[in-house]
Amino acid sequence: MLRNKKTILWLLLPILFASFAYRDQTMSIYRRTVWFIKGMREYTKSGYEAAAKNFKEEDLKVDCSGKSYMITGSNSGIGKSMALEVAKRGGTVHLVCRNKTAAQEACDEIKTSTGNNNVHVHVLDVSKPRDVINFARSFNENLDVLVNNAGCMVHTREVDADGLERNFATNVLGTFLLTKALLTRLEQSSDPRVVTVSSGGMLNLKLDPEDPQCAKMNPFEGTMVYSQNKRGQVVMTEHLARAHPAVHFSSMHPGWADTPAVRTSMPSFHNAMKNKLRSPEQGADTAVWLAISPAARKQPSGLFFQDRVAVSTHLPLAWTKSTPEEEKAFMQTLDDFWHKFNRSD
Repeated sequence: MLRNKKTILWLLLPILFASFAYRDQTMSIYRRTVWFIKGMREYTKSGYEAAAKNFKEEDLKVDCSGKSYMITGSNSGIGKSMALEVAKRGGTVHLVCRNKTAAQEACDEIKTSTGNNNVHVHVLDVSKPRDVINFARSFNENLDVLVNNAGCMVHTREVDADGLERNFATNVLGTFLLTKALLTRLEQSSDPRVVTVSSGGMLNLKLDPEDPQCAKMNPFEGTMVYSQNKRGQVVMTEHLARAHPAVHFSSMHPGWADTPAVRTSMPSFHNAMKNKLRSPEQGADTAVWLAISPAARKQPSGLFFQDRVAVSTHLPLAWTKSTPEEEKAFMQTLDDFWHKFNRSD
């Protein structure tokens, strides 16, 4: 094992030294190399199995009765696995999905599997800001936990009538608007939490507050846009945690999981890695832990988690840290959208 580590280090050193001399040109190569090695060790099924040896079984022995959980993008994959785990424990589950038919099928399956009839379907496309705001305004039930899981990876640039690029509208703006619009309701809970399902892919990029919708990206690359969006989610989580201390915020990386979204949006990656990918249940584990476990609530708000452990949001020597001014500009952009769409007229 030690010999293998030394071999990897020697392979990386030329890239590392080159990155110092030609930072802009080679940094993406360095980041992706380090990230992929890290991913093969930690993000795969075997990575989960290794990490799970340190899990405490009692952390998830939780009675969720009397609590309400809203999970976006919950008709399949990680979101559906989360909904099933919460329903098993007696929690009220609100499935927030774009596809009504798929959502209802998931709802019926969860009810049948768990015997819990407190599972409800809400139809919402989180890429539509006005619909997100209106939905939050009309949601009059108790809410203890919001899980921002809905996301997309579109490989062509699609812009709506409001000038919003589809990936940004779904992954970043929709997540921000829904969270902000539900904060007042969440703050009425005795144990309010917001969990955002992000991605380790964000480790490859630094936040770009000047071009959050990747309008200048040429050629447009869906995987990089997605990574930029996920970096934005992590920054957003950190800032919301400081601004709203009554609510426990967290973001997390599910690892590389075999979900319908991965199969559709990254078919080549799926085909190459399918025997190493985590199951949706394994991918959902940390998100479930963050949503229901008393142990997770003891962690500081605003952190980024992987396999039930808070981890760094940056790769070593990757120059992906933003300045306070850059993060402030990014959050101001989101606030400007909030004021634009959060109008009663």
